[in-house]
Amino acid sequence: MNHNYFVYILTNKNKTVVYTGVTNDLEVRLRQHEENKENKFAFTYKYNCHYLVYFERFEHIEHAIEREKEIKGWTRAKKNALIELQNKNWDFLNDIIIEE
Repeated sequence: MNHNYFVYILTNKNKTVVYTGVTNDLEVRLRQHEENKENKFAFTYKYNCHYLVYFERFEHIEHAIEREKEIKGWTRAKKNALIELQNKNWDFLNDIIIEE
């Protein structure tokens, strides 16, 4: 059986903040970030950080969690470089992931 787990990076509209997360359903998780109005203390709510700019797919959750922790430990410059390997212009990828 194939499993899908994702490490993803979100940013805000001005691309001044990044957030790294892990999920087993990227589409649902993106919707949750966008619709999260109740949790005013959440990082993504506080910084309006719900624009997808990067993601990786994994078959095993352990690998995804390990990668998330690795990326979270990086400097902002290193995270920027990772994003720019796949998304040079920091295009917002939400519409590619979320099917209307």
